[in-house]
Amino acid sequence: MRSYYGLGVWGRYRLRLRRKRYIARAFRKRRELRNVVNRTNQIKPGDILLFSTQRNEKIRLPYFLKYYRDLGVNHFFIVDNDSNDGSVPYLAAQDDVSVWHTKASYKRSRFGVDWLNYLQWKYAHGHWSLVVDPDEFLVYPFCDTRPLPALCDWLDASDIRSFGAMLLDMYPKGRIDDVPYREGQNPLEIASWFDSGNYVISKNHTYGNLWIQGGPRTRRFFTDEPAKAPALNKTPLVKWQSNYTYISSTHMLLPRGLNNVFDSNGGEKASGVLLHTKFLDTFTVKAQEELKRKQHYAGSVEYKAYAAGLQDDPDLWCKWSERYINWRQLEILGLMSKGSWA
Repeated sequence: MRSYYGLGVWGRYRLRLRRKRYIARAFRKRRELRNVVNRTNQIKPGDILLFSTQRNEKIRLPYFLKYYRDLGVNHFFIVDNDSNDGSVPYLAAQDDVSVWHTKASYKRSRFGVDWLNYLQWKYAHGHWSLVVDPDEFLVYPFCDTRPLPALCDWLDASDIRSFGAMLLDMYPKGRIDDVPYREGQNPLEIASWFDSGNYVISKNHTYGNLWIQGGPRTRRFFTDEPAKAPALNKTPLVKWQSNYTYISSTHMLLPRGLNNVFDSNGGEKASGVLLHTKFLDTFTVKAQEELKRKQHYAGSVEYKAYAAGLQDDPDLWCKWSERYINWRQLEILGLMSKGSWA
């Protein structure tokens, strides 16, 4: 006998055990976190919470915080992984930020997932929870006129628990190190181009999520081995419950139904895009640092590819590149959908 999601009794049982194991793992990993400042007593019912890990991203933090404040986030949970650039005192001085610090291994925390899973377990129950990196900026249908609380209210009214977004790599026209990024600047003023096509989609039948790959990173750094290119599918916005857990970054979650952020019956569900502004002039130094630290997935294979690919020609632009305008452009290109949210 198979369930609605296509898994038998044994398959559902295994996923329940896996979910419990990851939640227990996150609870153990709480010991690696040292609280720097805790302002969670400010959180009110209905507040939208943002969770992120960061290391040496102080140059990005002012605009990152401003962007999501303007969008409607009420409180930020930041785990700092042993920064030495002044990030921690800067974050600690922000009235709507709670900060934790750790020197523990990013890799052995499943790339920060365990730390954030614990904080969400403790603080996010019953709240809409947004998990993003400091170089990711969520756009969604009508985001220019409807703030994040409006989207969350519509999702609540529609009985939708999770909201999907494709990661869209942004890059400059010309060498990524030609224009220096200034602290507090909107990174899209520099990294304003993207690939409008060149994406492949498959389905993960175990977790029920789509797996998306492609874009400039596949085109440039994983030409010979596209299957090793980074995944671009994410589910960053979830109405969190204490029995939820992320499995791999924000690519997939348990319970399995949270990954059902697409319509498999020929229609369209509302979805967004995460504008990914990794490729600025700061990236070359960052890539070299992360290559030495060896704290990323699969022996840092991604950063090895970056180092090799950018050494001779750090230019991701091509004649098929498209300049970003707004969310409507992304909808026309089929990279997001407003679904029934009109």
